[in-house]
Amino acid sequence: MRNAAGFGGVRGESAASAYGLPSVERAVLLLARFPGVGRKSAQRMVHYLLRQGRGEVEQLLVALQNLAEQVSECRICHNLAEGEECWICVDPRRDPQQLCVIEEAMDLLAVEKAATFQGRYHVLGGRLNPLAGIGPEQLHLHSLEERLQTGTVQELIIATNPTVEGEATAHYVAQLAAPWVERVTRLAYGMPMGGELEYLDESTLYQALAGRRPF
Repeated sequence: MRNAAGFGGVRGESAASAYGLPSVERAVLLLARFPGVGRKSAQRMVHYLLRQGRGEVEQLLVALQNLAEQVSECRICHNLAEGEECWICVDPRRDPQQLCVIEEAMDLLAVEKAATFQGRYHVLGGRLNPLAGIGPEQLHLHSLEERLQTGTVQELIIATNPTVEGEATAHYVAQLAAPWVERVTRLAYGMPMGGELEYLDESTLYQALAGRRPF
């Protein structure tokens, strides 16, 4: 254990294997695959687990096993769910006439933090990106159209990210919804609260001017 706990200070790709510990190296490589986690951060995580002992590792194993066995996609909106439907879709207090389209499930949590939207969601599972081989068939657009065809949705709120791919996706969704929805809106974006004009880029200023509203 003493040698295993000390690998964090060794540099290079063979840092863990230098101790003759392929199990440690494998754990580091797997953790380093996570978004925003580099090799050094992965080494710290493994170092922490080894210091905490077997109990901490076993708790993590159980949590990951439950994640694999119990969490799936909601059959309605494709949000994460433990069961056939997610906690949003089973909530009778949510307004079915408002539908917010987002790229990923974690975007739902971001919108929910604002605690102002009381409608429902539809998770696309990504955004259009032909260069990466992601077209309409790779997104949850067919199920979105089926939901819109019921006539329940009165306002479709497009909340894709303000990127080139996100804008392309927004336009596609708007065209898809046009025959079925009376009102299609897009999240406003522009000047951030607390920001100063001299530090804003041209695109942000353009969007702020284009999306101006009465004062």
